[in-house]
Amino acid sequence: MQVILLERVAKLGQMGDVVKVKQGYARNFLLPQGKALRATDANMAAFEAQKAQLETRNLESRKEAQALADKLDGTSYVVIRSASDGGALYGSVTPRDIADAVTEAGFSVDKRQVVLGGPVKNLGLHHVKVVLHPEVEAEISINVARSAEEAELQASGKSIQELAAEEEAAAEFEIAELFDDMGGATDDQPEIDG
Repeated sequence: MQVILLERVAKLGQMGDVVKVKQGYARNFLLPQGKALRATDANMAAFEAQKAQLETRNLESRKEAQALADKLDGTSYVVIRSASDGGALYGSVTPRDIADAVTEAGFSVDKRQVVLGGPVKNLGLHHVKVVLHPEVEAEISINVARSAEEAELQASGKSIQELAAEEEAAAEFEIAELFDDMGGATDDQPEIDG
């Protein structure tokens, strides 16, 4: 099916391009979302008449998205989740969770704008792309932790595995000191001849 793109569509084309796509993609996504029109003679003429208005609207929305991207790019957000001692989450962090965290911080971001490279299933810092406009993207950092204190430690550069290893080493040191103290106490006892 031939369609005229009304805006830039990733991996497909720019505004005004006439492209061939599968019928289902056009019928279920491009046409209902208002991203394209069927490439008929009447629609081609209507597009040419509206082209200046569409380009102006696209330029305005791109400027707004760029202003938001400048504020959003490089920011960090904390998501608190339950996890095992090894750092594996019970579940995963979804685009909706990320969009909610960003929205709570005062930015208007929809879950469809959050692009995850893969599922977030571990504690730690994760970089996430936010597509604010077909031509504008921002990268944010998501700090997934079990508590706010743990999030602060992760933000300072320590991983959960490093923290667990430090805690285990400290516990082993305390146990060793305790046994050393007990061993020394038995040596100080005078022998009693009986």
